[in-house]
Amino acid sequence: MHHFDLIAGTLHAEGVSLETLATAVGTPAYVYSSATLRRHYGLLRDAANAWPDALGEALIAYAVKANSNLSVLATLARLGCGADTVSEGEIRRALTAGIPAQRIIFSGVGKTDSELAFAIDVGVRQINIESAVELDRLIAVAEARSANPAIAIRVNPRIGAGGHAKITTGGDTDKFGVPVEEALALYARAAESPHVTPVGLACHIGSQITTLEPLEAAFRVLREMTLTLRARGLTVSRLDLGGGLGVPYSGAATVPPSPADYVAMAARVLDGLGVEAAFEPGRLLAANAGVLLSRVIQVNERSDGRRFLVLDAAMNDLLRPALYDAEHELLPVRPRAGDSRPYDVVGPVCETGDTFARDQPLPPLQAGDLVVFMGAGAYGAVMAGEYNSRPLVPEVLVDGDRWAVVRVRPTYDEMLAREPRADWL
Repeated sequence: MHHFDLIAGTLHAEGVSLETLATAVGTPAYVYSSATLRRHYGLLRDAANAWPDALGEALIAYAVKANSNLSVLATLARLGCGADTVSEGEIRRALTAGIPAQRIIFSGVGKTDSELAFAIDVGVRQINIESAVELDRLIAVAEARSANPAIAIRVNPRIGAGGHAKITTGGDTDKFGVPVEEALALYARAAESPHVTPVGLACHIGSQITTLEPLEAAFRVLREMTLTLRARGLTVSRLDLGGGLGVPYSGAATVPPSPADYVAMAARVLDGLGVEAAFEPGRLLAANAGVLLSRVIQVNERSDGRRFLVLDAAMNDLLRPALYDAEHELLPVRPRAGDSRPYDVVGPVCETGDTFARDQPLPPLQAGDLVVFMGAGAYGAVMAGEYNSRPLVPEVLVDGDRWAVVRVRPTYDEMLAREPRADWL
């Protein structure tokens, strides 16, 4: 569910007309709904709260990489949300937005020594270790700081899943985590060190997962590992279950399970372990809370009958279709009557890959019309760039009938000023 609806014939974000925003901010622009963020977090929070015996005081740690805008993070922080982070920059963003360090998890396959030191210094909840060499490096960093950070060992359960090969993270050939037997050995070795405290296991097998079976299989691996470690006299008090539950994008072959069904499955698998669970949703909270607002530049109709809808949004603004063959529903802001016709929806970037859809049936559209890409709140603005020297897209947050620009579109002068010319030029 989202809060983008037609009111008096015009698409609104909650109580604000997208036409109003287009006039005030320009296009392309991302627009986020606070009510949708709150609702999605609330559904997952309520689901987790329903299973205290199996999940403990479960932490919901939003995956900052999905949408790292400070106002989005602050909206979630006020609800009690934590953060799953993969860089020092994301930790800093979470802290700046008001998420306490004790609700921040630090993950990632390539943490630098300086990032590990920063995470120790600010006191994050736990650092997820993804390799033996990383454990050795963390021990050295912690020893130099006379510290003893809590850690979890990230397991690669050899169960890969997701909506695309590039977002599958738990398979044999994926770079993340360590195999089960190696993870068990690493956990025992960590327990012998006075400079780290192993508290649990972690896994994350992919993104945009639309069935519960692979997730349940991965969680069962964690359960069996927990029992094995405890039988060896080791303490396991936390299980980090990652994220990955999909959302219903346009063209999705199946409707993903509900958050309630997802959490109930996790509770069933973990029942009796007495652990504290962590969930790391990103897309699940943010995707349907945002749209990319764009304007039609022109409609190119060729003699061969092909019809190109040329927008002012491009692949540098919304990369998912070019990178993952992702599909986003495209809606007119002010629909007009008439039969749908097929369009190739494209942007102005000088790449054939700057194509959002082929032969997409759409109602009548013409130059100047406003359209929105739905479900663009995750992996949209956060992946945007300035290819073709196009200014970075601005972001707007709506809350009821009020709105604010929460990332400003840079001017061309500001873009150029970031690049000092070599002194010999």
